[in-house]
Amino acid sequence: MNERLQQSQPILAAERVSKTLGKQLVLNEVSLTLRQGECFGIIGPNGSGKSTLIKLLSGADTPDAGRITFRSSLMSAYSKKQLARSIAVLQQEALPPIGFTVREVVEMGRYPYQNWLGDEQADVEPIINGILAELDLQELAARPIERLSGGERQRVALAKAAAQQPELLMLDEPTTYLDIGYQQQMMEYIREWQRREGMTVVAVLHDLNLAALYCDRIMVLHRGSVIQTGTPGEVMNAELLEQVYGVRPSIVTHPVHGVPQILLQGSVEPVWRLKRTEGAR
Repeated sequence: MNERLQQSQPILAAERVSKTLGKQLVLNEVSLTLRQGECFGIIGPNGSGKSTLIKLLSGADTPDAGRITFRSSLMSAYSKKQLARSIAVLQQEALPPIGFTVREVVEMGRYPYQNWLGDEQADVEPIINGILAELDLQELAARPIERLSGGERQRVALAKAAAQQPELLMLDEPTTYLDIGYQQQMMEYIREWQRREGMTVVAVLHDLNLAALYCDRIMVLHRGSVIQTGTPGEVMNAELLEQVYGVRPSIVTHPVHGVPQILLQGSVEPVWRLKRTEGAR
């Protein structure tokens, strides 16, 4: 992490957080500290607890053990509306299914600032127009969201999050259904927005190369526990990734950005076959 981020103040912290769903321990004493202005990545295999952790960090759910603090106060001390003024969450399926135009969906992001009649004291028209322009959505503003492509829908979801004007943005696998062009466009916009506003970003990402390119630090989760937290250079090593994912990749250095990038090797034995063979011994 660079010197600026090391000197920045913590904005959110989780201390030995655990969560059980049904009879399964999903998170086991997870601890982390987020600093103002950083992009913090969370990676790990399916079922490792990443989405559950995002729900706890955003205040959408509460831990069974441990504590989470936001701005040095317990997360539980804030109302949902108070949290929504500071924390926005962008998920894979972040939009209502049908019946709303692009502009109406973006305006929904202003809910935390509205009174019970749905009114705001300030004129939000310039805010909404600016966001639509920034994300190149002006021509789509009157179009129903069910008539949008996957990439367009995710841009609208990001615009809705931007309308909240958060200081902390949480991304739960936001690029899963996007092609590589839309993936890069989305991450570039988020990075530009982050740097312009000094915003903190937490990103759950399946694509390890995207995580290495855009995250200042990365946490590796496996079976609900933290395996390692560090810079991309510290986390992206073949031994650790083999331990977590069951495959041993080749690690190369990005020719432009100097961060590690992963190349998968062909002709590897599937993990489930290896487990089946070991069980038969």
